[in-house]
Amino acid sequence: MTVAPPSPAARAAAREHVDALAVPQGALGQLAELGVWLASVQDRVPPAPPKHVHAVVFAGDHGVAEHAVSAYPREITPMMVHAFVAGTAGVAVLARQHDVRLRVLDIAVDADLSDLGVDSYKVRRSSRPLHLEDALSADELEQSLAAGRTVAAEEIAAGAELLISGDMGIGNTTPAAALIAAALGLPAEEVAGRGTGVDDEGLAHKTEVIDTALRRVGHVDDPHALLAALGSADIAASAGFMAAAAESGVPVVVDGLIAVAAGLLADRLSPGASAWFVAGHRSTEPAQSLALDKLGLVPVLDLGLRLGEGSGAVAAVPLLRSAALLMNEVARLDEL
Repeated sequence: MTVAPPSPAARAAAREHVDALAVPQGALGQLAELGVWLASVQDRVPPAPPKHVHAVVFAGDHGVAEHAVSAYPREITPMMVHAFVAGTAGVAVLARQHDVRLRVLDIAVDADLSDLGVDSYKVRRSSRPLHLEDALSADELEQSLAAGRTVAAEEIAAGAELLISGDMGIGNTTPAAALIAAALGLPAEEVAGRGTGVDDEGLAHKTEVIDTALRRVGHVDDPHALLAALGSADIAASAGFMAAAAESGVPVVVDGLIAVAAGLLADRLSPGASAWFVAGHRSTEPAQSLALDKLGLVPVLDLGLRLGEGSGAVAAVPLLRSAALLMNEVARLDEL
């Protein structure tokens, strides 16, 4: 479905409000732009500081991780899910600091995590190696998208005013980069990054794997076909999550490479969805910047982060709140 845009009337009124503040023209820089965006998605001028922010980490393993594209083994994925649940992962620390509710879901981890109670939406154990075969069947793709949509509805029903999609899965930068390359018509060498920190030889091999995957699939426009061929269950769930949020008029802070790949596909699944997105940060992965440019999103932060998990998006939340507070509390020239 096509997504209705955020309120153009509120955007225009917010722009007038910013211009009337008792500060030099343009002095608030990107904080003003964030305030205007918040006003448009809330249809309220000035906007309220986002209070109820919910982050969901979609975890999954990837068959391509068995083909030397990562500096770490896939056994790290379930270990990190335990860390999320225990509150000791990076994004969990940031979420506590910034009062963001954090939830982790096992969508396709290659392990039994039923003891943690995070597997209610599990689609399968690991996606298939995308350079050799389609990562998902058509049925698995639809199950993944539906899971993401359902989770978005649950979080919105629980009061979420702002959503974040996080990720966890060794090898996940390979499908994310491949999806962006295929969606934007780019060669593998422009999108391949070092991910978890592979060396030059590893990067060359990863680029070759992505190139093999792109040549296997050929030109594909349909976002469902792209996600099934080159994606994964967790990335598809994230795409469904973001698309459903936008359709419901709930804004999303987009994180790094994996979330941006999902967001790019969400915008293909539900045209216009990206108007409800704001980029939390710029990743060190080249494909992320290429996709952000295509979506017209300017990152809030540029800190050299490549942690994933939703950490950069959560770190951007205080600046969104600051942008709203400035619009609420800075005097207008006509009030002085």
